[in-house]
Amino acid sequence: MIKYLFVLAFTACLFFSVKAQPVAVANVLPYSNYYKIRGGANNFMYAVKKNKNATVAFLGGSITYNPGWRDKVTAYLNERFPDTKFRFIMAGIPSLGSLPHAFRLKRDVLDSGKVDLLFIEAAVNDRVNGTDSLTQLRDLEGIVRHAKRVNPLIDIVMMSFADPDKNSDYAKGKIPVEVTNHELVAKHYNLPSINLAKEVYDKIKNKEFSWESDFKDLHPSPFGQELYFANIKSLIQKLEKRQFAPPNNKKLPKMLNKWSFTTGGYQNITAAKLDGKWVLNPAWEPIDGLGTRPGFVNVPMLIADTPGAELTLPFTGTAIGMGIVSGGDAGIVSYSIDNRPYKEIDLFTPWSNSLHLPWYVLFKGSLHRGKHVLKLKIADHHNINSKGNACRIVYFLRNE
Repeated sequence: MIKYLFVLAFTACLFFSVKAQPVAVANVLPYSNYYKIRGGANNFMYAVKKNKNATVAFLGGSITYNPGWRDKVTAYLNERFPDTKFRFIMAGIPSLGSLPHAFRLKRDVLDSGKVDLLFIEAAVNDRVNGTDSLTQLRDLEGIVRHAKRVNPLIDIVMMSFADPDKNSDYAKGKIPVEVTNHELVAKHYNLPSINLAKEVYDKIKNKEFSWESDFKDLHPSPFGQELYFANIKSLIQKLEKRQFAPPNNKKLPKMLNKWSFTTGGYQNITAAKLDGKWVLNPAWEPIDGLGTRPGFVNVPMLIADTPGAELTLPFTGTAIGMGIVSGGDAGIVSYSIDNRPYKEIDLFTPWSNSLHLPWYVLFKGSLHRGKHVLKLKIADHHNINSKGNACRIVYFLRNE
């Protein structure tokens, strides 16, 4: 007869401060089932153990921005390596997925100096935001190659977090497309990766805990945050046990997609040529009472809400887009690149009536290298749920 062990919802061997109802399980699934070491993190470990000085960056959405696993990782590193001076770059911004990450990487992470270890998560917001699979691939590969071009010695960990849609995919025998793309890029570049989405699904199926009572939301409860941290901690411990050597600069493999955004960045909004219906607000803030996101309020924005308002942006590169704030009055814009036929994009999102949401729009991601011209104008109609025709541009996105 099998002896059932009463355990905390996610482990049988570690004691955590988060209290959960014990459940009966025969075998607790190990964390190691859900991460892959691949090439490891030799250069990071050398920086930690030999140089005694290391920088760790966290690039992600709200699950990275919110208190939880990230704080626990930083505390653990400081406690585990007390003689090492750590610098941490917190680059989590709620609502943002791989497309914003690819274009904000330079400003929000790389411009802050040499980074030894980069954690990346985008799988939840890529599903929520409806980012298509090809764009995900170009984003994620672009982030990795861009980071390694700036610092060939950087180590990177790719992470896929959980959400109800991923649980549903796994229940149907499908691997979520976001997980597929994270793992594809991680494998191609020999990077460590963690599939926390699969871990959560498997452990629920193994009756170690439940989504409704324990994990609760795609923004994990304290219990879920502890689970995420425990797996990441286990990975770090495995990485630490590997022998480390002086940093080595390995040649990058051939690109998975030639249009990946490997030089993504922001182009200043002042580069646009405006008609009289656009204004440059030096420090926009809402007057309708809706919430905002950090970095997308009290900053300069190009603003127009009059149908027919038009701007022109000369640029050089293979991709062009814009980062906007989409509130309850978000309109529809039409755009043309190099005098091609105009196409429309609705800037109103499912969340616009409750939040001035940072929203990233990619107009085109596969342009020939060279000079181009973007024309953008406000349409004379809008989403039935919107209160207006507004377009508020915070950044232009460009892959050089």
